[in-house]
Amino acid sequence: MNNSFWLFDTFLTIIDEEKNTNRRYDLIEGVIPPGIETPLHIHGRYAESIYVLEGECTVYMEKGTFVLKPGDHIFIPLGAPHAVASSGKTAARALTVASPSGFADLIRNVGQPGELHGLRPDAADDLQAFMRYSDKIGDVILGPPGSRPAKQAAFPVNGTPV
Repeated sequence: MNNSFWLFDTFLTIIDEEKNTNRRYDLIEGVIPPGIETPLHIHGRYAESIYVLEGECTVYMEKGTFVLKPGDHIFIPLGAPHAVASSGKTAARALTVASPSGFADLIRNVGQPGELHGLRPDAADDLQAFMRYSDKIGDVILGPPGSRPAKQAAFPVNGTPV
């Protein structure tokens, strides 16, 4: 069975998934060309952890912007608006853990089977299928690539804005 897929110019390999982990987590390796960015989105059913192996990723969240280099990682809580970009001069390679499982299901059902060093499939990505499947697994797209989460005002105990 092929566990590698192209999805919106990103090459994703499902290393481990729900059928092996009792739906506790998915482990995905992604290779993201420079300049590629996810849309602003939230995961309504799983949290996400990203560990960068090569290159550079920038993660945009309400609590700030985080530039991750090899060896760096970030935890994205369930329901946190975020976008992830390959922000270096070379492709970024990262591991993603989605817990509980859900992300691998999206990749498997919407991505196009392929190989990293082969040709990317000629067929265009099916945005409608992506949106339907995102909805099925509880993901919500909040804006196109380039959108950023709103920063939340900090409120001390007495409720007065800082």
